[in-house]
Amino acid sequence: MSTPDRYERQRKLPQIGDAGQHKLAEANVLIIGLGGLGSAAAMQLASSGIGHLVLNDFDIVETHNLPRQRIHRPATIGELKTESAKQTLNQLNPDCEIRLISHQLDEQELIEEIKKSEVVLDCTDNYESRFMINQHCHTLKTPVAYGAAIRLEGQTSFFLQQEDTPCYACLYNDSAQANEDCAGEGVLGSLPAIIGEMQALQTILYLTGNLHKDEHKLLLFDAIKLSWQEIRLQRNPACTVCGKS
Repeated sequence: MSTPDRYERQRKLPQIGDAGQHKLAEANVLIIGLGGLGSAAAMQLASSGIGHLVLNDFDIVETHNLPRQRIHRPATIGELKTESAKQTLNQLNPDCEIRLISHQLDEQELIEEIKKSEVVLDCTDNYESRFMINQHCHTLKTPVAYGAAIRLEGQTSFFLQQEDTPCYACLYNDSAQANEDCAGEGVLGSLPAIIGEMQALQTILYLTGNLHKDEHKLLLFDAIKLSWQEIRLQRNPACTVCGKS
């Protein structure tokens, strides 16, 4: 009896097929941040057959991470999040090649990593990092799967970084510096996983040619109402990043 193909259910989809699965296997994806968003996204991307994942985080696993960061385990408390994540991903799919960056990227290092990537997942938790990622991804025309989650609210979007599409700075200008974080505001443990999975889904759709590239929108999730709201995004001519292109 032949061994079932790991990805046979995906291959059966006409939108994926052998060609789409091959594209996933050849893809290089950079995930910045291995908290609740990045944990869920990394697990889904590895499971789906992404061939090459680069994981960037410089924090260690702490007990309070465990309810929302499923990639980590009690046994890895005190370890670097990158090392902890790699252990889980190797068990999920040993065919996924994983490279770790366990320090905070400086600007030039970030640029070099973006150059190597087909998609960047912004799973960070502060405006400074998001603006820097957006700036360099726009310059290099590398798409960004963006996500954020706090309290009982989440949001996600996919920025194509093309000549006529909006970017993150069209949504939030660089004066938005009043960071609210989960440490101060709290977050429901399952919420970041929902948003991280959406980031992974958008990445897979993009890589397989199934993302609707003429629709630019921000998706807002209300965990209390269990509802999604869609906001159409327009490029801001006065944007400090893409408005000058």
